[in-house]
This record gives sequence, C-alpha cells and structure tokens, in this order.
Amino acid sequence: MLNLLNLLAAIALLVWGTHMVRTGVLRVIGGKLRDILARGINQRFVGLLAGLGVTGLLQSSTATCLIVSAFVGRGMITTAAALAIMLGADVGTSLMALFFSFDLSWLSPLLIFAGVVTFVTNQNNTAGRWGRVAIGLGLMTLALHLIVEATRPMTQSPGVKALLMALPSDWAILMLVGALLTVISYSSLAMVLLTAALYTSGILTLPHALGLVLGANLGSGVLAYLNLSKSSPEVRRVPVGNLGFKIMGCILALPVLHGLAAPLDLLSQWGLHPVVSFHVIFNTLLALTLIFFVGATARKLEDWLPKVADSQRPHEPRYLDPTALGTPALAIACAAREAMHQADIVEGMLRGIMPVIRNNDAGLSQQLREMDDQVDRLYSAIKFYLTQISREALSENESRRWTDIMSFTINMEQMGDIIERVLQDIEDKKIHKGREFSQAGLEEIEDMHQRLMANLRLGLSVFLYGELQDAQKLLEEKVKLRDLEREYAHRHLTRLQDNTPQSIGTSSLHIDLISELKRINSHICSIAYPILEQAGALAETRLKQSQLRLD
Repeated sequence: MLNLLNLLAAIALLVWGTHMVRTGVLRVIGGKLRDILARGINQRFVGLLAGLGVTGLLQSSTATCLIVSAFVGRGMITTAAALAIMLGADVGTSLMALFFSFDLSWLSPLLIFAGVVTFVTNQNNTAGRWGRVAIGLGLMTLALHLIVEATRPMTQSPGVKALLMALPSDWAILMLVGALLTVISYSSLAMVLLTAALYTSGILTLPHALGLVLGANLGSGVLAYLNLSKSSPEVRRVPVGNLGFKIMGCILALPVLHGLAAPLDLLSQWGLHPVVSFHVIFNTLLALTLIFFVGATARKLEDWLPKVADSQRPHEPRYLDPTALGTPALAIACAAREAMHQADIVEGMLRGIMPVIRNNDAGLSQQLREMDDQVDRLYSAIKFYLTQISREALSENESRRWTDIMSFTINMEQMGDIIERVLQDIEDKKIHKGREFSQAGLEEIEDMHQRLMANLRLGLSVFLYGELQDAQKLLEEKVKLRDLEREYAHRHLTRLQDNTPQSIGTSSLHIDLISELKRINSHICSIAYPILEQAGALAETRLKQSQLRLD
C-alpha cells in the first residue's frame, strides 16, 4: 500500500512539475511566443518548426493548440498554418520526452537548488521566473526517479503480477486506456514518461507500453478538443483537424505494432529508450507525411466549420476567446478588446442623450436605456473571463494591465447605469410633461455634453496606449468640468431669481442633469489614475493638504 501511495505521489509530482514549467515559460516569454506564432506563418515547414520550438519550451502540445486556435479565431494565421504548427508541436513534445528519458538523476538536485535560490532572491524579476522554470524541470526529473524507485518493489508483488496477466493484449483497448489516463492527468508528456518508467521497472511489457503511448497521443488530441469544444466554429477547426490526424496515425500504426517490438529493443543498445523512441518516430513520421495534406484538410474544415458573422450574435461578447486563456498575455489582449467593445456601446448611449433632449424622442430614449443591459452583460462576461486567467502566469506588467481592464469595465458599467437614469429622468420630467429647457440652459447642457464626449475619447486613448501626457490632460479636464458644473448651477439659480418660466419648469431636471454629467466625467477620468500612479505623478489628496495647512 505504501509503495502504491509513493507511486501516486511521484506521478502527481511529475504532472505538477510540467505545470510549473509551462506557466513559468508563459509568464516570462508568453508575449514573445505569441509573436513567433502570429507573424504570418504561411509556409507549412516554417510552421512545423515553429510548433516544435514553442512546444519544446511549453512542455505541452495542448497549450500550443490553445494558442494557435485562438489565432485562427482572430484571423491572425490560416487554418492550414495552424495545422502545420500542431504537427510540429507533437514532434516537439515527443523530443522533450526523449530528453527526460535519459538518466538525469544528477541534474534534479542541481536544478531544484539553483531554481529555489534564484526564485527566492529574485521573485519580482525575470531571473526569478526562470528560477521557477528550473524548479519545475528539477521536479520532473526527480519524479521520474521516484517512479522507478516506487515501482521496483512492486515488480516482486504477486498481486501486481496477477494484474499484469489480466491486462488486455488488444492494442486498441490499451490505446483507449492510455487516452483516458492522458485526459485525466492533463498531460501526454507525463503519460508517456510514466509509461516509459513503468516499462523500465518491468511493470509493463513493450507491447503494452506501445499501446499506451499510442493512447497518450490520441488523448492529447482529445484533451485539446475538450478544452475548445464550446468555442466558435473557426476556433474548433484546429483541434478537430489535429485530432483527425492523430486518429489516422493510430489506425495506421496499430497493424504494424507487433513487428516493431524487436527493432525497438535494439535501440536500447544505443542508449535510447524503446518506448520513448517509438513516441518520437511515430510523431515524426506522422508530421512528415501529413504536412503535405494540411492545405486540403484546412479547406475541408473551413467548409465544415464556417466562421459565424458577428452580426449573427450582436449581444454576445466578440473577443473573449476561451482558447486564449492558456496564454495569459493573449487573454489579456482579448479582454482589452472586449472592454473597448463595451466602451463603444457606452459611447453610443452618451451620444444619444442630446438628440433625446432636443427632439423629445421617447422611442430613442427607450432604445438607449435597453443598451445598458448589453453593457451589464459585457461587464459580467469580461469580469468572469479575467478571473479565469491564471494570475501566477502573468508578468508584472500583465498583472497591472489585468487590474486596469477590470477597473475600466467597472467604470463603463457604472457610466451605463448613470446614463440610463439620466434618460429615464428626461422622459419623466421633460418629455412626458411637455417641458422645455431655456435657450441658455440648453446651451449649457450641450457644452457639458460636448466636453464629456471629448473626454471619453481621450479616456479611451489613455486606456489603449497609456500615454502619461494624455492621462495628465484628462485629469486637468476633470477639474475644469467640476468648476464648470458649479458655474452653470449658479447661472441656473440666477435665472430662477429672474423668474424665467422655462427654467422654473425644468429646474430639478437641469440641476440633476449637470450633476450626473459631472459624475460620468469622474468615471471617465478614473481611467487616468493607474497611469499617473505608476508614473508617480499623483499629488497628495486635498484632505492631507488641508490638514497640513491647519497644522
């Protein structure tokens, strides 16, 4: 029982080490990996090499599939290029398995020690993040050693021998078992390395191990498809095509597995592990054969899974691609695009206030108020999407951007609520009662509205580009509009003292309206605070200044 518990712990350590390496690499160079794969890779062999290299860093062909599928969904690369990248990704993960199959027990303590020292002493910079990657690699090599040690006593157990006798000799069944275990462990690399370790310890025979390795390849395709099964049709093309390639490869490999046992045994004389070598040979031959068919396969997938036009889903989020969640840098970009989509709707609501006032258009007011429901839905979707992004895989800049996007969407949602209330007040206090603003009062409202629209456009520019000069200008506009609101309120009171009939009839609405417009402007100007705070350009608060003056 203790040996079984040790084995399970070693397997868990192997999976965790793989996770640490993947998230660590994404945190350090996630944006660069995105650029490598997104630079118009239209040549199939270039795509194959790119997939091989990126997967060698990420330790996961599933993670690569999530990245390239997101690019296909955004139109950044073609489906054919993505399929070529995935063929290279499968070769990349098999080469990593070959690397770990060598005796690296001497390397494990070195990697863990150096990684921990680097991480502890440099937690907030790039060196510390590379230390995290080193720790993950060290844990993987340690886990493989522990698996061998835990299985060695089990080979002498009568129960284990009876279990081995009960294992099915049907390779198709073994393949399905391997696929299921890969999905459960969420890592084909971990499954292949585990199978290799069990073969080395004598727990598995070579035929059994080859069947499980085929299953691990199939399981990685199933895993990618399950991750993307709820995505848009164009995003699902890559996992569907990749899974189809793997199924085809397994079907072709099954009939010849029996004849491969003897040649693979010879590889052990050259210091190569037969199980892992089969994994490399399988994926390499599959890639070199199917690379010539990616174009035709892509055309079939595009016909079968056509892109859904945005006009067919106007009320749904457009850019929150779930496939990008595996690459935090890309997911942050998706959330920022969706936040701009939300801001576009708010801008439309804000722009529509003046036509409603001028024309007493209750129908337009109703349409604009209903748009607030879209703003609320997008706010909820963006917030949920951001919470799904792994914060541990974000760099320091990406973490700040995460916070900025969350703050921006909150401000947009609150602006939508204020605009909805303003429109409702206009309907109740002006349109339904047939009242009109005085000419002077209408001009004041129009002036504040124009300034507000200009500030909103400036605020969106600050959110997109983070220019310090624009952020400072936006904060200056906040002071100007606050002073203007006081001036216009004073003017309105003067008109009331002069008994201007129109001002008397719309007094409550006029005061509330300029006050609400000032509140909207405050939310717009809040966009500037993160930029100014980061640059150290924020002054002390008025409260502290007043206390100093009192002292």
